[in-house]
Amino acid sequence: MFAFFERLVRPYPDAIPPVPPRGLARFIWACSDGLRGHVAGMAALTALIGVFEAILFGFMGRIVDWLAEVPPAQLWAQRGDELLALAGVLVGSTVLVAAQALLKYQTLNGNFPMRLRWNFHRQMLAQSLAFFQDEFAGRVATKVMQTALAVRDVVMLLTDILVFIIIYFATMLTLVGSFDTTLLWPFGIWLLCYLAALRFFVPRLAKVGQAQADARSLMTGRITDAYTNITTVKLFSHAQRESGYARSAMHEFMGTVHQQMRMVTALELVIHGLSVGLVLGTTGSALWLWSRGEVGVGAVAAATAMALRLNGISHWIMWEMASLFENIGTVQDGLNTLTRAPTVVDRADAQPLQVPHGEVVFDHLVFGYGASKRVIDDLSLTIRPGEKIGLVGRSGAGKSTLVNLLLRFHDLADGRILVDGQDIAGVTQESLRAQVGMVTQDTSLLHRSVRDNLLYGRPDADDAAMIAAAHRAEAHEFIQGLTDPKGRSGYDAHVGERGVKLSGGQRQRIAIARVMLKDAPILLLDEATSALDSEVEAAIQDSLYRLMEGKTVVAIAHRLSTIAAMDRLVVMDAGRIVEQGTHAELLAAGGLYARLWAHQSGGFLGEE
Repeated sequence: MFAFFERLVRPYPDAIPPVPPRGLARFIWACSDGLRGHVAGMAALTALIGVFEAILFGFMGRIVDWLAEVPPAQLWAQRGDELLALAGVLVGSTVLVAAQALLKYQTLNGNFPMRLRWNFHRQMLAQSLAFFQDEFAGRVATKVMQTALAVRDVVMLLTDILVFIIIYFATMLTLVGSFDTTLLWPFGIWLLCYLAALRFFVPRLAKVGQAQADARSLMTGRITDAYTNITTVKLFSHAQRESGYARSAMHEFMGTVHQQMRMVTALELVIHGLSVGLVLGTTGSALWLWSRGEVGVGAVAAATAMALRLNGISHWIMWEMASLFENIGTVQDGLNTLTRAPTVVDRADAQPLQVPHGEVVFDHLVFGYGASKRVIDDLSLTIRPGEKIGLVGRSGAGKSTLVNLLLRFHDLADGRILVDGQDIAGVTQESLRAQVGMVTQDTSLLHRSVRDNLLYGRPDADDAAMIAAAHRAEAHEFIQGLTDPKGRSGYDAHVGERGVKLSGGQRQRIAIARVMLKDAPILLLDEATSALDSEVEAAIQDSLYRLMEGKTVVAIAHRLSTIAAMDRLVVMDAGRIVEQGTHAELLAAGGLYARLWAHQSGGFLGEE
């Protein structure tokens, strides 16, 4: 039975959802897609439970009247059938409660937030590189996790509070009014005062809840940032500085907590005062009516019991409302991140990229980051199939930006990039990047096994192909000696976050092996051997040359051994191509390349 209800909702739907709308109500409505029928079913059952609970007080009043009117020896003879019917209704209510609980806890409580996490996570993975450059990774992860829970809680709390309380209260007032309409006055006055108190406190709690959610995200982001960059923290002996950095965020968070708790305490006192007034008013009115013979003992008992029940419910509503608006604040905090549309998207008619030859054409490119000046300024360049070019220039000349544009990490302001005659703006991003292999200077590995990291290049490769790539990259030997704290070794050993358990040279060799396994027709090298010592570089240089065979290669490098392998050198400055040619031709020209070469030091091109 549990499994049946758990399977009613798919927590991992295949369809990629659209970017959610920005408005709070519209966002929550969009998040409930695929779940609304189950939420409505739970609401209907909650309403029936509310009616049932209120009617029980009416039955209780009738029982009290029977006890007052019927001699004890005659109770079962005169009222036995009605008592048994009441007992049957009570037992039968278990089915109602069970159905509501199964829908609430088995169908919705776990599946609802997991479905949202799954959708939010896929939306974040679709974001452009620039998005993550402007955000704490921990902050984004926190918003994905806590917003999913907050949306679930908002929907569930609204269903519980609004449905249960409205139906329960309406039924209860009907029953009280059936005894005598005078008894409605204490309940009516209490309701008006209660709503006024909520109207005063709830918006303030919502505002504090939003500030608290933002402060929590900032606090988590700062703490995660320190852990992610723990090597830098240790290297500069800044543990105390990082503690202070996190403490300032914690202090800001605690300020919102104190504000919230002050208002909660004030609301608690107000609600308690109203509840005391309701019990006194209801009991006094009922006793006054009884003393005049206008109501029976049962009416006094039922009305007093209802007032006492409202005392408990009012405190429950208070806490639920506080929780509701804290969660609304959390949802509002997550809106800015989770509703942001990706800046780089595939066209509706995008087709997979086909690369039979590997020609790359940069046609009058213009690009700048945001409102900044142009980083690439009317650049045109044709790379023939199988040609190997080296990009050379000062820092900030636009070399890495050009490579990022070829990968379509950003969209152009003007111009186009063609691969075998196909504009990359009109092909799918995944197919484009599947045809490109890249090794960067700052290699980051996934916190998984060596095997998982290598197979990232080609997930369908078998062990033989994977090990062969490791051999070619001179990585197999050190991989064999790896272990981790859980006893895993070799290719099954985990490498730590960002590959922190490996040396820079080891990480680089795994990255090179990964690209060798991928075997894409276009190869990008951004200081690919800079993390390797001279002996290791010499050992894998032949492997790199073999990797480049038959591929179109773009290499950003200052190291002379890499530049010497290129068919053509392209010199960039201020986003433009200022020189092209072979090493000898450029030296003979006496231009920027010759000046950079003259400043070389230790086998690297210097910077002016």
